[in-house]
Amino acid sequence: IFQIQIGNRLSVKTEARPFDIFRHLRMLNPSPYMFFFKTGDHHIVGASPEMMVTVQGRLMTHRPIAGTRRRTWHPDQDRAMRQELVESEKERAEHVMLVDLGRNDIGRVAAPGTVKVEELMTVEEYSHVFHMVSQVTGKLRDGVDAFEAMAASFPNGTVTGAPKIRAMQLINEIEKVSREFYAGSLGIFDTQGGLKSTLLIRTIHIARGRASTQASAGLVYDSNPEHEWLETRNKMAATVLAMQNTLK
Repeated sequence: IFQIQIGNRLSVKTEARPFDIFRHLRMLNPSPYMFFFKTGDHHIVGASPEMMVTVQGRLMTHRPIAGTRRRTWHPDQDRAMRQELVESEKERAEHVMLVDLGRNDIGRVAAPGTVKVEELMTVEEYSHVFHMVSQVTGKLRDGVDAFEAMAASFPNGTVTGAPKIRAMQLINEIEKVSREFYAGSLGIFDTQGGLKSTLLIRTIHIARGRASTQASAGLVYDSNPEHEWLETRNKMAATVLAMQNTLK
């Protein structure tokens, strides 16, 4: 195994209305993908920064996030955090590995010679963290549709690790509870054959009187366990705060 994404979960009792939790999260952490979704007795609310897959015309796009630093809201410290993220050999190596995994996923359904890395290791800022992001595209082969494009990329390597199958086997052995909706995907398939989808991270699952949130960090052979644990806490900061605010 080269890398594995191991996570932890925080779960609390709640009597809050799911939409109130969503409202707090929306104010705390505006993100590219905001969603409130109900299925049966389950509510999924989230503020995800990460695209899973989009298909527009014949163009498939994947935008993996790998690499995180916390925000401090102090300009000098934030500049230092951004620089530390960009210059970290460990973060860059993991990021390139996951970009390559994304290229491989797209290559399974793309026409030969069309897979491109259009953006590499850009730093984006959110309410509580900085993320390192890249963008990979490819032109779908004739006869391949958006459903097959989604299937080729699922589950996302940024929440499993690499290689995917072995990483998932180890996740199943190590994590103490099922991920349920966490690290899945929510999307819209349109009547023109297009797709927009997001990765279910920075997400709260509300069911049976409990609200739960989860985050993972990428472990490699030289990872510092305390640093990786702190990364999961930083990633959960906004969702935990939204849950706390609705308990008052």
